[in-house]
Parts: sequence; structure tokens; C-alpha cells
Amino acid sequence: MECSCCRPSKEMSRIVYACSGCADVGEVADQVSRRLRKDGFATAKASCIVGLGAGITSFIEAAKAADRVITVDGCEIVCAKTLVENMGLEPQAIILTKMGLEKGKTTPSPELTFRLCRSIINEIN
Repeated sequence: MECSCCRPSKEMSRIVYACSGCADVGEVADQVSRRLRKDGFATAKASCIVGLGAGITSFIEAAKAADRVITVDGCEIVCAKTLVENMGLEPQAIILTKMGLEKGKTTPSPELTFRLCRSIINEIN
């Protein structure tokens, strides 16, 4: 599904990181962040959470250069948010279980990803 609402209304550098945890909500978080990048809402360049955790300079520089850093965590453990905060940045944190998803009871689907992306874009814009 293509979302025409994902394009930023003004030129802004957004970078999004997902927890990508092993739980179903982590899988959804990963799919949501990929969709936000694919649709142009966030940059696809140098947005790897593992690169940040590994201390790779180019990934860290990209995060620090972004106008806005967004984290998408599947649950309240907020691994992605915490990692970004440990770098000294304050991300805009999205937690999918606070958006109604239930850990261990959520079936990932393109429709769910699309719905969550629309909600996130409305919240952030």
C-alpha cells in the first residue's frame, strides 16, 4: 500500500529507528519504520539501530545531523528509545503497545502497518 500522506509538508530531515525485537510487536515496529522510509516520511540513509549500538561513526553522525529522530518500539521496554537516548539525543518515541497492540497477540500485516503509519504521521506532523 502506498501512502501519499507520508511526504513531509516541508523539507525536514527525519530519521527513524525501530526496535526490531523478536516479539510480534517488534516485527511490526520494523515493518512500520521500513514503510515510513520507503514512503519518504523518513530518510533511508544511515538509519540502522544496530549501527548506532555498534558505535559506527557514520551512523551516529547521521542521527545527530537529523532534524528529528523518531524511535518505534514494539513495547514499553523501549530498547530503541533507550539506545538513542544513550547517545545524548532525545527521540520522539512511538510505542506500539500504547497504540493498542498487544505483545504476543498481534498478527503483522500490511494493513496494520499502513494504519499505524498513518497514525504516526498524524501524531508527528
